[in-house]
Amino acid sequence: MSNRQTAPAPQSVTDYRRCFEAALGLPFTGGNRIEPLVNGCRIFPAMIEAIEAAEESIDFLTFIYWQGGVAEQFGAALAERARAGVAVRVLLDAFGAHSMPASVLDQLAEAGAQIAWFRPKARWRIWQIDNRTHRKILIVDDRVGFTGGVGIAAEWEGDARGPNEWRETHFRMTGPVIDGLRGAFLSNWIEAGQPGFEQRRSYAPQPATGDAAVQVIRTSAAVNYSDIATLFRLALTVAQHRIRIATGYFVPDADTISLMRAAAKRGVVVEVLMPGPHTDSKIARMAGEDTFATLLEAGVRLYRFQPTMLHTKMVLLDESLVMVGSANFNHRSMGKDDEIAVVVIDNALVAGLSADYDHDLTRAERVDADAWSQRGVWQRLRELVGRLLSPQA
Repeated sequence: MSNRQTAPAPQSVTDYRRCFEAALGLPFTGGNRIEPLVNGCRIFPAMIEAIEAAEESIDFLTFIYWQGGVAEQFGAALAERARAGVAVRVLLDAFGAHSMPASVLDQLAEAGAQIAWFRPKARWRIWQIDNRTHRKILIVDDRVGFTGGVGIAAEWEGDARGPNEWRETHFRMTGPVIDGLRGAFLSNWIEAGQPGFEQRRSYAPQPATGDAAVQVIRTSAAVNYSDIATLFRLALTVAQHRIRIATGYFVPDADTISLMRAAAKRGVVVEVLMPGPHTDSKIARMAGEDTFATLLEAGVRLYRFQPTMLHTKMVLLDESLVMVGSANFNHRSMGKDDEIAVVVIDNALVAGLSADYDHDLTRAERVDADAWSQRGVWQRLRELVGRLLSPQA
């Protein structure tokens, strides 16, 4: 018989903080300010305002850079700062940003911005095709940063009023958290073959700007497992009261499903908010639906957002902390793509994001367990296809 005792459940915010530090080997850093920006009508103006105010440097990394007015506006703002002598570095994922307008690229290059592509498609490096950088990072003057789920494309413009305006939450950050964001940018920048360890004008510590404590986790996933999986599974394991998940792509693996079921069966309210009729990945939808019956049987609450594509990425744990960043609750984020996650302890932020979640639920439909059990043969065949394709979802 083993003498090993089960660790006591976290009872306070301090307990959760130490639990996450011990499991992930990364300390929390205090003195940060984390400001949520809801939907493109608030996200893009804040990001462009920061770019236009840049005096020394801009580091910009994105997975998605598509078409649209904001794509042109974003490129013009970056190019203007480059022409003014600001050091502008732009890192684009070669898969996600392949449809970026050539005119924007030309404008940036002519202005003197440094442009690099992450893992360009190459026939002899076929093992890299499936492992992308999914991070979204903007850092201005090493003093203000942004991360979350937004891509640079027309789909994100507006206020989630209809199918052409995606639902998103992005975050403006200041304080010591900037060092974590910058490290995530540099790891991808250097892998792309660019010099990254330039002399800094100042090595002074990042100034405290708020009361939030943060833990920054960057993952490089190429072996079918990453710290993102550890992060999500840890949250499910230690949850005592409620865990609220919002994700653009819901495709948990078998181990994560088991932890979700176990949490629900011990009395934790487990809620998942995901896209409904509007999604840009039918494969992810089918693969996610393959998990519904098992999760519903355990009491997990599943909701589908109705007005538009839900692209928000967030996990709220016991009203104590929140996990935000670029990672979805799916196979790709947990085991294939480079991601960034920021775990935040801040009572006001957690309360505000929980209120946003409540509002989103008013525009969502809950999946009814009884109705789902009576789904037809065609739906069950769709789930089978989704199961086969789930590693890519």
